[in-house]
Amino acid sequence: MHLDQQSSLPPSIEVEKPYTLAEIRASVSRRQLVNQIFVIAGLVAIGIGLVSLLALVASLAISGVPRISWEFLTSFPDADFSKAGILAAWVGSCLVIFVTVLAAVPLGVGAGIYLEEYAKKNWLSDIIEINVTNLAGVPSIVYGLLALGLFKYYLKLGSTVITAGLTLSLLVIPIVIVTTREALRAIPSSLREAAYAVGATKWRMIQDHMLPYSIGSVLTGVIIGLSRAIGETAPLITIGALTFIAFLPPVPFTPDVTTGKTAGLFDWLLSPFTVMPIQMYDWVSRPDEGFHINAAATGVILLVMTLGMNGIAIYLRYRLRRGLKW
Repeated sequence: MHLDQQSSLPPSIEVEKPYTLAEIRASVSRRQLVNQIFVIAGLVAIGIGLVSLLALVASLAISGVPRISWEFLTSFPDADFSKAGILAAWVGSCLVIFVTVLAAVPLGVGAGIYLEEYAKKNWLSDIIEINVTNLAGVPSIVYGLLALGLFKYYLKLGSTVITAGLTLSLLVIPIVIVTTREALRAIPSSLREAAYAVGATKWRMIQDHMLPYSIGSVLTGVIIGLSRAIGETAPLITIGALTFIAFLPPVPFTPDVTTGKTAGLFDWLLSPFTVMPIQMYDWVSRPDEGFHINAAATGVILLVMTLGMNGIAIYLRYRLRRGLKW
């Protein structure tokens, strides 16, 4: 006996009618139109952002590039804008970033490896992961207040290069930890299994397999963190960085002109300092237009240093990944 399929269904269920060819074409056309609108909107947004960025960079370069000279790079700040330079500022920035690298990179990479490869997956590790991720977005002034109490007053390090480097390392460490963990997660699990299959221990697997394949991404995260740190002003002002400094930190194993004592290997760590963002802030706050031009020139140099750091990261990532394939 032949039964009608539609009549056998419950009354509450309705059978959908098949779409006609014209309806399918209309639906596809609508979706293509929405997709094109989204693409155009995205291109417009990117274009506005790029044009605005290029306009700002061009304005900065037009004002500052004519002021850049060897004398500007090798002179100390001065009351006369035509004689003022950024020698103390760029040397201080290099020294502070050097201390930041020494403090942040080993701790950040080590903590990332431990949390990803060794830590047990429980509520404690989840809490640590959430807090590390949140620390990456904490305003820098909070780190400045923390460093003011910990490094300057509790550890009695004062307003010195080592205090500044440790302060900026607090900003960089969460970024390095997150980047290291993401780089390790991106490596296929088959690489781990292959290492264990030939009898490698966990540390040998990490040292000989995981780190070589992830080092490019880790370096990228480190450079991104340092690029943020090199432009920070608020935490360094909080710990008492100088706005006007007409001397350099002592060079190791060289006699001091004023005291006659020979500087030790690490005496420069306890020297007062200034950095380029603070020097820019000091010049911009002055009413004389000449100091504003000096600030623009300093901004160009700082921008070149930041782009150079990112370029080095891209080059190292390319070179390190060139011979590594899985």
